[in-house]
Formats: sequence, structure tokens, C-alpha cells
Amino acid sequence: MSDANPSRLSRLLAMVPYFLARPGIKVSTAADDLGVSEHQLQTDLEQLYVCGLPGYGPEHLIDIQFWDGYVSVVFTAGMDRPLRLTGPEANVLLMALNMLSETRGAVDADAVRSAIAKIEEAMGTTRRAVSADLPAAPAPPVDGVIRQALEDGQSLRITYYTASRDEVTERTVDPIRIRAVDGNSYLEAWCRSSEGVRLFRFDRIESAHGTGEVSQPPVEALHRTDPTDLGALTGELPTAHIEIDPEAVWLLEYFAAEPDDELSEEPTEPITATIRYGSPQWLARFVLGFGGRVRVRSDVDGVTSLIASTAKAARSRYGS
Repeated sequence: MSDANPSRLSRLLAMVPYFLARPGIKVSTAADDLGVSEHQLQTDLEQLYVCGLPGYGPEHLIDIQFWDGYVSVVFTAGMDRPLRLTGPEANVLLMALNMLSETRGAVDADAVRSAIAKIEEAMGTTRRAVSADLPAAPAPPVDGVIRQALEDGQSLRITYYTASRDEVTERTVDPIRIRAVDGNSYLEAWCRSSEGVRLFRFDRIESAHGTGEVSQPPVEALHRTDPTDLGALTGELPTAHIEIDPEAVWLLEYFAAEPDDELSEEPTEPITATIRYGSPQWLARFVLGFGGRVRVRSDVDGVTSLIASTAKAARSRYGS
């Protein structure tokens, strides 16, 4: 008996050729082979009664008879052997698998490479996928720790770099699932310090280790249907009003900043804008990086004094 637990759809697709090759097989034996209970097998067989060819009259439907604990196939409706991929279907699947293999942490890389090799062998191709030929690069240690924590249902203690705040924090999280978005892998988890669902990008998790505690995210977090906002992974960001000299207006295209007034042409005078920032430290470094061409118009989170103290500390390093 196999330890695999196929989905009901894949089981139904394979069931007709399975019984066709084993006429008069016992229900109990078939249930063991297919890894289901006898009750589930009977439910599956009853489902097959209403499957068949277009037209869906009695003469078009799959006919499987089972009585006194035995099963036989009378009419297969063309499902005489397990379904096989067509050439175009296999090529599309190979493209998807190769993309997955390049997405860190989203899947088991060894399993993907094995699937690629098996599909190409089944297709009888003369070439081999580059990713299947080259030795696999070792995955970063945190990837395995995260995947193992998900499998074991264990909470994690992670060290995480938040780009929007330009800071590194320690967090205890309850893993929910791994998501692949725009070529990046994210751990979706309940963050205990933020008390909410957050996404943690794999390549920004500097370290991770299991806590030994059972992962227990709230029920509503496990069954949420709304997509997690990738634009605010750690909550809504505050805003600040800044003044920008004409030669630095280009920053509006690269940072989360919006001009207070519509710009009809290249400005010749300083303009004002609203910018989102992750932390006062990040905002201070941002302003200082423009060498006086960007200024904070209102003191938020004490950033004005922070800018002054940071600049003073920087100048002192160059003192005699």
C-alpha cells in the first residue's frame, strides 16, 4: 500500500483504468491500494456513475458495477489508460517548473528538478533541462528551517530586515503558509508583536530557529480570504511633509512620495510633497542623503532633532 494521499480528482482519473486491469477485484483490496477507506471508495464509485462522454445519456456514462464486495468495469467511456500530457501541455508544465525552481523557498527544489527530469524523459526529448543537469546550489539554512517549522507546526523566532523601515527586528511568528509573489517567496505568518498577519520575504530573513512551541495562529488568520497587502508588509506607514528643490524632484518617481500640487512642467521653485516612511531613522537618513536639497516641513516623530544630531555626529568623524 502506498503512503501517498492523492487528491480525489487524481484518484477518480486513475480509477477506471485501475479497475479495468483488475476485473472482479475486492473492494477492500482496492481501497488499500488506493489509500482510502471502503466507504470513501464507494462514494468515489458513485461519483463515477455520473461521469462520461458529451451527451451524458445512459449509453455515454461510465458503467462500473460493484456487488458482494467486488468491482468490475462494464463501460470505460474511453478512459482505458491513465491520462497522459500532450506535447504542448508538457512544455507549459516544464516552463512553470523551471520558473518555480528559480523562486527561492517556494517549493522543494530537489522535487522540482526531479519532476523536470521525469517529464522530459517521458516526452522522449534529446535535451535535458539546464536546471536538471547542473548541481543544485545549496539552499540557505533559513529556508530549510522555515519549511520544517511549517511541516512540524512549530512557531519561529526570526531576525528580519524591514526595507521600508531600514531596520532589523526580532520577532516570534506562527507560520501559516509559503507564498510566491512576483518571483519572491514569502512566509505568511501571524506576528505576535504586531498581532496581525504579515509577509516575510525569504531573502530578508537573516536567521530563523524553532522555538519548540506549537504554532497557533488565530483561526481567522488561517481562513482569511482577502489577499495580504504586499505594499505594507508591516502595517500602515506614516507620512511626512517635505520640501524638495527643483533638481531633486526626480525622487518622486522612485520613492513613495506624492506632490501636494499637480506638476504641469519642470518646476523652477521648491515644491512640497507627502512621503511615506518606515521609521524616523529612515526618514532622517533619507533627508540627509540629499545634502540639503530635501527638507522636512513639519517635525514628525522628532525627526528634525534626529536629523541635526545625526549630521552633527557625522561631521564629528571628520574633525581634527
